[in-house]
Amino acid sequence: MFPVNLALDVYYHPDDSATVAGLLFDDWESDQVAETLLKSIPEVAEYEPGQFYKRELPCLLALIADVKPELETIVIDGYVTLGADQRPGLGTCLYQELGEEIPIIGVAKSRFNQTPSETEILRGNSQNPLFVTALGIPLTEARHKIQTMHGPYRIPTLLKQVDQLCRVEK
Repeated sequence: MFPVNLALDVYYHPDDSATVAGLLFDDWESDQVAETLLKSIPEVAEYEPGQFYKRELPCLLALIADVKPELETIVIDGYVTLGADQRPGLGTCLYQELGEEIPIIGVAKSRFNQTPSETEILRGNSQNPLFVTALGIPLTEARHKIQTMHGPYRIPTLLKQVDQLCRVEK
């Protein structure tokens, strides 16, 4: 099977469980999904300020373990690196856990302190940027991939779909 891309998102339920959603897709410019993945995580770590990866990383890894095709790129909701000095973020931890073999692109909806302007992209008619960070792939290429994803709005179609999918009722 040929390599595919994976968009991931996690929703945390009030009972300290989570739902992880993934969409496998081939074409960055299409709204077509090759496969939909959903996994329930019965118990997640408590949120620790500045240590978000401790909560989210195990959820992402649990779903990735179920993926059969070879992954070309993974897109997460959040940052790969943080701030101008590029401190490790969730995406860095994921990249390292996967042996630094699969490029990770982070797409964040809100600015983290001292996020460089070169991470910003505008989509649709929105004047609010998305913030794109990456490891294993040049930032310019990562920005281009997110910029050209399907959809007329700020949030690309597939990223909106994976966000909605993880929010399903348990």
